[in-house]
Amino acid sequence: MIMRLLVLLLFCISLGANAQLTANKSEENVDNWPERVYDLTIDYKTVNFTGKDIKAMTVNGGIPGPNLEFNEGEFAIINVTNKMDVETSVHWHGLILPNFYDGVPYLSTPPIRPGETLQYKFALKQSGTYWYHSHTGLQEQRGVYGSIQINPKETNLEYDKDLVLVLSDWMDENPKSQLKNLKRGNEWYLIKKGQIQSWDKIIKKEAVGAKLKMMWQRMPDMAILDNYYDKFFVNGQSTQDYNDFEPGEKVRVRFVNASAATYFWLTFGGKAPMLVASDGLNVVPIQKNKTLIGVAETYDFIVTIPDNAKLEIRATSQDGSGQASAYLGDGDMLKAPVVPEPDLIESMKRMMAMDMKMGAPAAKFNPSKTDSIKYMKKYAMKMDGMSMNDDMKAGDVSKKTDPMNMNQDQMDMKMGDKSMKNGEKKDMKMGYIIPKDKVIGDNMKTGGNPEFNYNYLRSPEPTEFESDKPVKEMLFNLTGNMNRYVWSINGVPLSETDKIKIKQGEVVRITLNNLTMMHHPMHLHGHFFRVLNENGEYSPLKHTVNVAPMQKVVIEFDASEQGDWFFHCHVLYHLGSGMARVFSYDTPRDERLKGYPLKNLTNEADHMFTWGEVTAASHMTELFYTATNIRNQFILRGEYGWNENLEAEFTYERWLNSYFRVFGGVNMENEMEDSLDEIGTTGVIGVRYLLPLLIDSDLRIDNKLRPTISLSTATMVFRRLAVFGEYEYQMDFGWVNDFEDGTDFEEETVWKVGLEYVLSRNFSLMGNYDNRFGAGGGLSLRF
Repeated sequence: MIMRLLVLLLFCISLGANAQLTANKSEENVDNWPERVYDLTIDYKTVNFTGKDIKAMTVNGGIPGPNLEFNEGEFAIINVTNKMDVETSVHWHGLILPNFYDGVPYLSTPPIRPGETLQYKFALKQSGTYWYHSHTGLQEQRGVYGSIQINPKETNLEYDKDLVLVLSDWMDENPKSQLKNLKRGNEWYLIKKGQIQSWDKIIKKEAVGAKLKMMWQRMPDMAILDNYYDKFFVNGQSTQDYNDFEPGEKVRVRFVNASAATYFWLTFGGKAPMLVASDGLNVVPIQKNKTLIGVAETYDFIVTIPDNAKLEIRATSQDGSGQASAYLGDGDMLKAPVVPEPDLIESMKRMMAMDMKMGAPAAKFNPSKTDSIKYMKKYAMKMDGMSMNDDMKAGDVSKKTDPMNMNQDQMDMKMGDKSMKNGEKKDMKMGYIIPKDKVIGDNMKTGGNPEFNYNYLRSPEPTEFESDKPVKEMLFNLTGNMNRYVWSINGVPLSETDKIKIKQGEVVRITLNNLTMMHHPMHLHGHFFRVLNENGEYSPLKHTVNVAPMQKVVIEFDASEQGDWFFHCHVLYHLGSGMARVFSYDTPRDERLKGYPLKNLTNEADHMFTWGEVTAASHMTELFYTATNIRNQFILRGEYGWNENLEAEFTYERWLNSYFRVFGGVNMENEMEDSLDEIGTTGVIGVRYLLPLLIDSDLRIDNKLRPTISLSTATMVFRRLAVFGEYEYQMDFGWVNDFEDGTDFEEETVWKVGLEYVLSRNFSLMGNYDNRFGAGGGLSLRF
């Protein structure tokens, strides 16, 4: 017994730098650890946050679920019971535990089916602030999340009490409905938030050139947050009062960003607090009032309760669309600084002033081809006339290795004589100092806003790995397509790639190169990684890292586990659209996963979405219906004019990349003008391509050998008013049809122009002129 306690003591001391945290490889080596048991029940509950009854998913009846408080050195036993009629899961975010209990259904852990209970068992070899959430579909958005507080055995931090604040976002709309609406390219959420970059605002702010440059690169309006949220919460409410704290008390406020998609700016009333931990691990304390907390990150601050006053802690949505506040203490209010709403048009002007090429494909023509270096160079951002990626001396894999011989997404870097092991380059604007042999391409950048970097985080102890460890170097371009809402890594969604093989004993270093205009909080299960910053060997350890738009971050972790581990963007809708990978130690799959195929996870982002639109107007009626996934799309379109002109078409198209697709189908239309006496049916094949300026083009030929070209586009003139146009030109050279004598060529032109006034997510008023049907107006219904 004494020997066991001695071993345990030595183990706790060895945790030191936290870099050596690893899961216990067996469940029998902690028999003498004190147990702490929690019972969690996931069930439906009707909630009303905005005056509307919503069927939510709750943990033990609450949103968020209960705070699970442990002590470091305890053995956790958590029984999770599913009382819903759908399967669920729980992932213990940031905890180092055996692979089987990580909680990713079909990858590491079986799903919890209706009526079942799954028991999770793991030793707590760490302390800090963490959280748990469902890893099934969009359940996290509906309420399946809560916090974890692991008290340290010893601490040199001075504080009197703890307070956990769980930040989250809430939508009344069904999350699946919002994802479908994002997939269809509807900009209703920007319209609703007043953030649409319509031409009246563009002209007023003298941003016409920037807007045209964005459109030329096929980029839609800028957005910080894709979704629309009705409320933002702190511990389940928009405001919370904690007035039982006494003046002078020091409170360790543990923040958990459990939102599905929202980054928050944290600001504090009164004296700036002391930031003491990030993602559960201690950092060198630093006074910091304004902090951006990314999705899935945690931060600990120590605040001092003021005399005869209450201080406000405000969490402001990064896009400025709302906030939540907690008040500590009692007395006069010390308000937190207000973060102004970002000016998206000014941001667009700044980004377009830089010499950059945008629009990296979210779905490549050949997913198996390793060409991430090529795309990094092609879509590099340039500042002050110098490309971020021009200097490839330290990281140009193409000069050292044949990329055709490498596995997808991974490049084993062989740093030879040409590498600059001791070379470094300082970005004078951003202040980063990154050794050039640690990053693929040019020096790490952090973006035009220095508040997005992690330089303020410094580990209290060195975190560098042993210099003799082999290094596996990888480049992950973060890629996405806002028009189709497909998100990926290196232009390849999760469903189109294999596991990434890693080996125990090596260091895995990843350059995360964001080629999109969105922030991405990248999370690695089962490991902590170093986030390389200006603190060098004292770079902090984290489990989730924010990668700002068009910027780079370099992380590295010690491959010391076994099994398969998930790596993904923690914006729930980006994960659900393909931005993820699986790291595999290539060890045997747990027998307990037999009957739970991995494809249920990897194909989750590739299922079919369907939507449609019906227009009833005074001169015609129109129907569109679409069924689509990442590569396949079926479209039904029909138009009928009250003057007896009809056209209907059904096509199947295959997306070859983000902009180009081939298609085939059947077209029906009346052969005689203003008459349905003769309906002709033809087969069609062709290509469709999204041109610069967001013009959709269609080039086809039918079985009568008649070539046709068509163009269509739409743009927002005012916040709710769009103008749209369509043009189609068909040629008939008489290769199949017999013409009358003297006729060698026939042509047909169809065109339409109109206005659409957006009333709501599902309804619009429409008026147009069609050269077949005439002029008229009516109502459009989207479903």
